[in-house]
Amino acid sequence: MKLRLLSVHAHPDDESSKGAATLARYAAEGVDVLVATCTGGERGDILNPAVDTAENRANLPAIRRREMAAAAEILGVRHRFLGLTDSGLPAEGEPLPDGCFAALPLAEAAAPLVALIREFRPHVLITYDETGGYPHPDHIRTHEVTKEAFSAAADPTRYPGTGAPWQPQKLYYQATLSRAWFLALHEATLAAGLESPMTEVLAELPPEDPVPVTTRIRCEAHFATRDKALLSHTTQVDPAHPFFAHSREIERQAWPYEDYHRAHPAPGPDLEDDLFAGVTP
Repeated sequence: MKLRLLSVHAHPDDESSKGAATLARYAAEGVDVLVATCTGGERGDILNPAVDTAENRANLPAIRRREMAAAAEILGVRHRFLGLTDSGLPAEGEPLPDGCFAALPLAEAAAPLVALIREFRPHVLITYDETGGYPHPDHIRTHEVTKEAFSAAADPTRYPGTGAPWQPQKLYYQATLSRAWFLALHEATLAAGLESPMTEVLAELPPEDPVPVTTRIRCEAHFATRDKALLSHTTQVDPAHPFFAHSREIERQAWPYEDYHRAHPAPGPDLEDDLFAGVTP
């Protein structure tokens, strides 16, 4: 039986900025990899000045779907939109838009993911930790619905009419783009006699990462694929962004993996090097 991996994200482009090299590696090794995107990114901004036009702003939902399709093809994965509505990023004190993903009752927001888990029957799930990786309401809600769906999908009394029960065996949280990652690249860049683009980022990051790393996946052979997939989200990614400034060769030497926290089952004392370690197909 083929191993199956489901990676759950809030918006198109999140799959390419968080754990994309891992997805590309497992897909290349024959794992059936599916990315689920909760919303269509309808309320997102255009972050690349080169394509920030009135026409693109008017057609952003359709453009983001095309960008997502291109990224999935580059990564070699399958993809599914869950059909929920982007919440945007309200200013402090502003209410969430009516009917948006983050404002729905948990059971309503989680139902599409429960149905997908029962259909796809993944062995392993990946999503964000309880902070969402950053405080966007859709990222926090993605954590909440994935945690809910992970347990509810196996219970035949819950979410009736969404397929036969299925229990994924493992649940992971993203731990990529951590302070430790930025620091390792910063120090390696300086050691190579180069100016580090990480100095300002390190000054802004919290002193500790939100979750401990339990699992490290070697995937340096797929960093170029990760970058290509990320750049395919043309409206969301400016090629001049500092993320693209560091040496990829230094990155491959200093930090040749992507990091995760195993949320279920509880991690052991040793670092894992395979998301499917201990999985029974």
